Formats: sequence, structure tokens, C-alpha cells
Amino acid sequence: MTYGTDLLMEEVSYVAYHFHWPFDEILDLEHPLRRDFVARIAGMNAAVNATVGAAANGATNAAAEDYASGDGW
Repeated sequence: MTYGTDLLMEEVSYVAYHFHWPFDEILDLEHPLRRDFVARIAGMNAAVNATVGAAANGATNAAAEDYASGDGW
């Protein structure tokens, strides 16, 4: 069974985009190691997105509280 070209290119592109590594170096990684980098990048992105989402939600809640208390002007 061969590894799909489309999936391989997605993995290489994903790692290259986030880590700015050259195509050939990413392509030379063993499959399990490349998949590990993909999983770690996804984890980092999820953590950042959760932090940004929580901060945005906190800012929205604070603005709503200020408005409700009459301090929103």
C-alpha cells in the first residue's frame, strides 16, 4: 500500500507553512516523525485558538457588563 500523494503534500505543506522548513527536508522525514510534527502543530494551533477565543469571549463579556452597568460610554 502506498501513501497517497495528496495526503503527503498536505502534510509537507502544513509543516512547511508553520515551521518554514524546506520542502526537501520535510519530505525526507520518516512518515511517523512527519505525522508527529503534524500532530504537534495541530496541538499548538488548538491551544492558540482556545486562548484567543477565551480572550475574545472575556472581552465581549467585559464590554457587555460595562454597558449593562452604565459604564459603557
